[in-house]
Amino acid sequence: MITKMNHVSIFVLDQESAFDFYVNKLGFKVNTDAEMGPGKRWLTVNPPDQPDLEITLMLIDDGMMFDKDSSAKMRELVKAGTFGFGVFQCDDLKATYEELKAKGVEFSKPPTEEFYGYEALFKDDSGNWFSLGQKK
Repeated sequence: MITKMNHVSIFVLDQESAFDFYVNKLGFKVNTDAEMGPGKRWLTVNPPDQPDLEITLMLIDDGMMFDKDSSAKMRELVKAGTFGFGVFQCDDLKATYEELKAKGVEFSKPPTEEFYGYEALFKDDSGNWFSLGQKK
């Protein structure tokens, strides 16, 4: 029986830029940052209150997962904002929205009341988009 998920990937265009976005703008913590050969690294981060879920910032690159054509297609999908999606939660959406906006996070939807709570939408530096929510 599966008991939990402990790793999930977000495909990124540049790991250095993704590191800056997720760590310095979103405030995530680094779990692992290890070299995996020339120009490759295993980079995982997590929200501060969720250390048991490691988010792998997976570089879209020719090699193990993708051939040249597949990596080019993946980069285009991510850049266009049509591939990655996730939902993050916070305790005070308005305050978190203002904090992240001041750090340069680009929001496509300001905090809005919805039937399920409050939500704002933002994109990371690669083009992946996320919902940031607060439960009612």
